[in-house]
Amino acid sequence: MNYRLFHDITFNVLYGCIVVLVYVILERAVYFTYLGWRMRRLAALIEGAGGAGAGEAVGAVRWSDPASRAVQRYARLVAEGASRERQEDYSSALYIGIDKKVSARLWMLDTIVTAAPLLGLLGTIFGIMETFNALAAGGVSDPAAVSRGIGTALIATAVGIATALLGLLGNNVLNRRAHVMTEDFKALLLGLSRWQPAPPASVERREMPSRIAAHH
Repeated sequence: MNYRLFHDITFNVLYGCIVVLVYVILERAVYFTYLGWRMRRLAALIEGAGGAGAGEAVGAVRWSDPASRAVQRYARLVAEGASRERQEDYSSALYIGIDKKVSARLWMLDTIVTAAPLLGLLGTIFGIMETFNALAAGGVSDPAAVSRGIGTALIATAVGIATALLGLLGNNVLNRRAHVMTEDFKALLLGLSRWQPAPPASVERREMPSRIAAHH
């Protein structure tokens, strides 16, 4: 069995994990920065407009990010005078949709954090087995070569641990930002529902006693 080949394959897989890890961290960091900026702008619009003008201010924006589109849909629902129960159901659906978009690809970080040390250990095992095979074939004619072989084998473990540490740091930071962002989105929806106009049905119920009294 060619243990050297397996050792090299393990190294290539680790290098691939590093590339994926760096890509996901950078992509999510840029996306969170952009989405957070849009959500801050939306919050400023809602607070600045106030009253019934909050929905109109949000509806006037032409941003294409998921948070802006979701808030606009919720603002239209509120403006139509939907019941509180319907608003809550719709806001829950929008929250789930935003949470999926924000948390996209973060599972890759969890997988790499778990798999990288194991891949490093596997590469080290293959490297040591290759060194032992060389010893069995030629004997200990060059102790320095044996030391270099074992040292090279241990590099795989070091790379795996370093990859896992980088992934763990990125995963914790990005998950924290994702949680804060979804909570900020929830605050946007609550800010809109605070300026909810009175539904027509509730107005009708309030006016009915006075109409009955006037009739009598």
